[in-house]
Amino acid sequence: MAGKATLFMIIGFTLLFMIAIKNFGRISTDSVGNLVDYYNEMISHNIAVSGVNIAANQIFIDNNWSAGYSDKNFSGGKYNVSVQTLDAYLNIKQIISVGTYNGTTSTIKVTLAPSKFSKFAYYSVSEGGTIWWTGKDTVWGPFHTQDYLRAANHPVFFGKATSLKKIIYYDYKSKDKPYFLDGYEQGVSVEMPTDAVDNMETAADLSGLKFENKDTVYLYFVNDSLKYKYSYGASYTTVYLPDESPNGMIFAKNAIVRLKGTVKGQYTVACNNTTSGKGTIYLDDDIVYNKDPKHYPNTTDMLGICAENSVLITKNSANNSNINIHASIYSEKGGFGADYYDTRPVSGNINLIGGIIQKTRKAVGTFSGTTINHGFAKRYQYDNRFMSASPPFFPGTGKFEIVSWLE
Repeated sequence: MAGKATLFMIIGFTLLFMIAIKNFGRISTDSVGNLVDYYNEMISHNIAVSGVNIAANQIFIDNNWSAGYSDKNFSGGKYNVSVQTLDAYLNIKQIISVGTYNGTTSTIKVTLAPSKFSKFAYYSVSEGGTIWWTGKDTVWGPFHTQDYLRAANHPVFFGKATSLKKIIYYDYKSKDKPYFLDGYEQGVSVEMPTDAVDNMETAADLSGLKFENKDTVYLYFVNDSLKYKYSYGASYTTVYLPDESPNGMIFAKNAIVRLKGTVKGQYTVACNNTTSGKGTIYLDDDIVYNKDPKHYPNTTDMLGICAENSVLITKNSANNSNINIHASIYSEKGGFGADYYDTRPVSGNINLIGGIIQKTRKAVGTFSGTTINHGFAKRYQYDNRFMSASPPFFPGTGKFEIVSWLE
């Protein structure tokens, strides 16, 4: 009996080992197959990514490029790339790249939209020659200047900072070097257009609100309504903005604009000049959102203030004790500043939530040491929504940015 039992045990173990070996063989075969599939998928994906990057580079060089690529050999496989225009009016494009390797395909769709100047917390072409960023200055959000970056006593830049020209230190580097908390890059050029405000007139003609043949236009936002008049002593006319300007563009042709109020919705106010002395926007009082983004971070209220010349804070009693501004400000041939900055009384703070884009940096007050003699102190805060969104028809940088990447 013992011999038979031993024989049965040997046969049993043999069968178990045979089954185990078969399973091990199948697992090994499946593993090899899975590894091959993974490798093919990885290579086809990398080929598709390369196709996207090559096409995106062509679009960045030439905004009108749309030829695409057909059966281009790459890394042992091929890529096919097409470029589609999703919205001709807003110039939104989509790149579709298909990578193929050993019969395996991967598809990537990337959407591009024009880059807007509103993404900057601060931008200038000229820094005014004698104005310094000091240790009392803090910039939140992206910063760029086409000029020298003049630094004294460690100013702080929380967003990515770039400049075309080098950093100039007030005394020496160890004493004055800025703190760049999200990096700094020199030699970057972002040119300001010279006709962006003029071009906004087309949007106003299509489905916006346009004022023309008036020297001065007074605009008073009252939530989703707008009051307007053409002289200080006149009575206001009121319109409902969703009906009068469904695309959000409000344009004053060859005029001066005087602006104030509370904005509900998304609008851009712009004015140009065809004769001397026009194309300036004066802020007569607070211009703020119905829902303050500090308290309502998901608010959809948004404003662009775009002047062909300058955007200036009016010297008046309403602005003698602080001014609150919620907007991205764009001054194409001038700058943002305080009117009569060197003779007006000490006027509190400029509480700005948004950004400043200007050709030439302007002053908002005068100082002696840490004491303000005239004008305003600056309290500027970046509106983070402008990193991915912009007011209607806000001027673009002439470049594209990736707004979505789908695999």
